[in-house]
Amino acid sequence: MATTHNLGFPRIGAKRELKFALESYWKGESPRDELVCLGAQLRQRHWIHQANLDLAPVGDFAFYDQMLDMSFTLGHLPERVRGFHGDALDNSFRVARGRSAHAADHAPCCGAGVAAGEMTKWFDTNYHYIVPEFTADTPFELDASRLLGQLAEARAQNVKAKPVIIGPVTYLALGKAKDGSNRLDLLPRLVPVYCELLDALARAGVEWVQIDEPILVTELDADWQHALRTAYHDLKSAKVKLLLATYFGQLLDNLHLAANLPVAGLHVDAVRGRDDVLPLLGLLSPVKVLSLGVVDGRNIWKTDLNAVLDWLEPLAARLGERLWIAPSCSLLHVPVDLASEKAMDPELRGWLAFALQKLDELQVLAGALRHGRDAVRDALDANRLAIDARRRSPRVNNPAVKAAVAAITPPLGQRRSPYAQRAPRQAALLKLPPFPTTTIGSFPQTPEIRHARSEFKAGRLDAAGYRIAMQGEIARSVQEQEALGLDVLVHGEAERNDMVEYFGEQLDGYAFSQSGWVQSYGSRCVKPPILFGDIARPKPMTVEWIRFAQSLTQRPMKGMLTGPVTLLNWSFVRDDQPRSVSCRQLALAMRQEVLDLERAGVRVIQIDEAALREGLPLRRSQWGHYLDWAIESFRITANGVGDETQIHTHMCYSEFNDIIASIAAMDADVITIETSRSDMELLDAFDDFRYPNEIGPGVYDIHSPNIPSQEHIVALMRKAAGRVPAERLWVNPDCGLKTRQWAEVIPALANMVAAAKQLRAG
Repeated sequence: MATTHNLGFPRIGAKRELKFALESYWKGESPRDELVCLGAQLRQRHWIHQANLDLAPVGDFAFYDQMLDMSFTLGHLPERVRGFHGDALDNSFRVARGRSAHAADHAPCCGAGVAAGEMTKWFDTNYHYIVPEFTADTPFELDASRLLGQLAEARAQNVKAKPVIIGPVTYLALGKAKDGSNRLDLLPRLVPVYCELLDALARAGVEWVQIDEPILVTELDADWQHALRTAYHDLKSAKVKLLLATYFGQLLDNLHLAANLPVAGLHVDAVRGRDDVLPLLGLLSPVKVLSLGVVDGRNIWKTDLNAVLDWLEPLAARLGERLWIAPSCSLLHVPVDLASEKAMDPELRGWLAFALQKLDELQVLAGALRHGRDAVRDALDANRLAIDARRRSPRVNNPAVKAAVAAITPPLGQRRSPYAQRAPRQAALLKLPPFPTTTIGSFPQTPEIRHARSEFKAGRLDAAGYRIAMQGEIARSVQEQEALGLDVLVHGEAERNDMVEYFGEQLDGYAFSQSGWVQSYGSRCVKPPILFGDIARPKPMTVEWIRFAQSLTQRPMKGMLTGPVTLLNWSFVRDDQPRSVSCRQLALAMRQEVLDLERAGVRVIQIDEAALREGLPLRRSQWGHYLDWAIESFRITANGVGDETQIHTHMCYSEFNDIIASIAAMDADVITIETSRSDMELLDAFDDFRYPNEIGPGVYDIHSPNIPSQEHIVALMRKAAGRVPAERLWVNPDCGLKTRQWAEVIPALANMVAAAKQLRAG
């Protein structure tokens, strides 16, 4: 009998209830008790959804981030927040975003806020986590109250609970040593706290604990491999059974290591790492559980249940009760419920499965394994029909698009002249001062903007009225920027709901959900488009808006586009052709938009590739192939323009020091990057690599409500000038400003402009 379980459930709520409750609390509009109550209600609802599982996760719910929660469980707080009064929830918000709720920050100790913790991507996903900060003296002290509290809630609801924690080696691997010390030196201090935690869970009556070590699907040197052996040797005396969970890829050279760690069970991603499974059968102890992630937790396509059973049934016969089945990873990365998609095209909806539907698929697989396929024949037949319908659908394939991709040649991705020749021509045309100032593209999405968009989508506002409303908001953005004295302006993106969804809505081959929200970080949710077919651009998508904005000012106006790699990586991508093919299709479509903007007189065009890094395979040895086609796709998009047209790109919240040569190969005239939270640490790459073009290191952390001072910005830019020649530096925020309020944006940008003027004065 196969045991069914889940690694984690989406925590935002089907209607983004957590997002709205968090933002209300942070604004001081609702009390803490209301937020805490909402969290309990969501947990209760999610456990009900998982009631048919043999084991349901507990501890996967976080108000902001599970890595941040693990830091608090381990008593590992950055020194700058250790002296704060109040409870752990408010303190966690201070670490995450620089401050908690307005009311909570009125205590004298709190001042105007603190530096927010660094944030980066969780492996190769678009989920962001708060990076643990280590020094050689980092202390650890158990605080199991959050996890034990959620466990008590689950027990009260008769949930068959499996607590979920992040393993000690992954925790250390994903953190940063702020003083240059060796993180592994902390392991002897950290593991005893894990032992205490497991003992506390055992005393609470827990049998199984899921301990996540996804670091095992990455390349590990001998020291990190030894750390895993050491840690789990010490943890094996715990009075609970450990299910060590890996996901997002193959174990490969870590397969023997994972198989021989002294744990009671091992979970592997059998979607992305199926080739690991058969070798594992010969390596695992005859009493060790093997959990197989057979339903894709990262994408939204229906599982081919009959094909999975063809593969799974022989394994079930061999493993018997040692076989567990689950989604490949936490369902955090998919929307909650397909049933809410009432307006979606029925044919397309029939191809999809969101979190609840994936749990249903798991039950069908379990039913077939336990009682034979005839016991679930209707479900299997319906699944087969849906899979076949998608394969046969003429909506998926466009011969003209396939022919265009086949006709791509290397010259399509080359600029007419090298940067050294382009730069003076652009300077003569744009006439910018030293340390030119700009923003990344978006300005606050005000209630007025959201109301107009809602009315337009509901049919209560016609196209002409919507255009007038958006033009008014664009005019406001332009006026504010001119008053501030910015050098290169943006139109503010009032008409855009999302930097990917906006373009996907206008491209053939994309479809959209109404409620397909997934968490990106904290209260930030995104609704990834569904890339289901070949991509084509029927008509211009941005030209009218940018032309209007340029008509309002004599200063240069940036055209704002999302690049092909980000459009790919931030979508739910079709799984029936290589990602590289879909990316080249997107590149050809966006190239047409770039050329139309240039023909409209736009001489600065920003093509955002915020998601370039997260598409990297998790193993460095596999990076080359991805970077080849990703950089090629960007160059196809960008490089049809004349020398006088300045191409910008933007990347945010990703470590990229180790791919700096590939970023240089993109040959963008200007790159803007996030550096404010990391205190310019991301510029360390330029100590050894001479970056050839211009760069704007972000000096304003837009994910925190804190307003940077002029002095702070000047200090950051002077640090940057130590790595990059000053004449090639720009001054800008580290990301778009859509999530901020005008009351925060204006003083922050005023300080940024003042800092640039101070830098020009020497």
